[in-house]
Amino acid sequence: MEWRHPSSPVQKKFKRQPSAMKVMLTLFWDVHGPILVHIQAHGQTVNGANYCAILQNELKPAICKKRRGMLSKKVLLHHDNARRHTAAATAGTVQQLGFELLQHPPYSLHLVPNDYHIFGPLKEALRGCRFTSDEEVKEAVHTWL
Repeated sequence: MEWRHPSSPVQKKFKRQPSAMKVMLTLFWDVHGPILVHIQAHGQTVNGANYCAILQNELKPAICKKRRGMLSKKVLLHHDNARRHTAAATAGTVQQLGFELLQHPPYSLHLVPNDYHIFGPLKEALRGCRFTSDEEVKEAVHTWL
């Protein structure tokens, strides 16, 4: 709704170009760089069961492939307090895989390291870029990482 004089011409609306939808990125990394970059399929929600499948079917093989010998040592996971990270199924999967879970204090004012070291610079690098498909977004993320 807008205020205008009855004899004023109607403003033209610009047609928007269809853009890529939001892409959900799950990233596992250590001091040497990314271990696993998982991009969620459209229409699939990230819940405890889905996250457990990523841990078992993708993260463990990625650690074996990219960080040989690391599984013989203690693998530390640092999660925030999102429900998928605190779910009983996730805790059971983490324990089954032999990973150790570092606790994140509830309602912490501190940023999770991902927010500072990864996602902030990634947002800065992709700011102003226009993507016409999800594949372009995925390619840009993989190129940056």
